[in-house]
Amino acid sequence: MSLTTTSISLAEGLKTAATLWDQAREGWDDPVAWAFETTYWLPLKNQVESTLAALDRLAPILARAQQECS
Repeated sequence: MSLTTTSISLAEGLKTAATLWDQAREGWDDPVAWAFETTYWLPLKNQVESTLAALDRLAPILARAQQECS
């Protein structure tokens, strides 16, 4: 699996999770939902977004290294 494929898969997973969380949040509006969102969902979402940004920066570097080593 290439870095690009992995990045796309991760982005699609995040999009799916965000959609499902939004759907759950429509019917779940209490302090427990808010605590879950702030304790688990938002940190996970932010970490995945940071990881995707890092993968975007890393992909051309790895492609260049691979090309130079071929």
